[in-house]
Amino acid sequence: MLNPSLRDPAPIFAALGDRTRLALLDKLGDGQARSIAALSSDTALTRQAITKHLHVLQDAGLVASLRVGRESRFAARREALDEARAYLDGVSRQWDDTLGRLKAFVEDGPTG
Repeated sequence: MLNPSLRDPAPIFAALGDRTRLALLDKLGDGQARSIAALSSDTALTRQAITKHLHVLQDAGLVASLRVGRESRFAARREALDEARAYLDGVSRQWDDTLGRLKAFVEDGPTG
């Protein structure tokens, strides 16, 4: 059974389902908070597009914003990625258990 104490992972996975957002998270993966200007400097995307993607990531809990003077900076939230990983670990355990039972059934026949 999956861990019921974890929050709904669907918004996290929905936010991760976009290449641009994955690239933004990759840029933020070193733990440094970056401005929208810094995040858009080596891409063809506009600052408005970067902002839109960052808000999706923020709504999913994957990034946090902080004000530094007049500028907003964004940083990855490791906790949200850890929650997603924990969810996937639970799914993996379920499949491992199911496949183990199937293997035993095929090799040993039904018990009961």
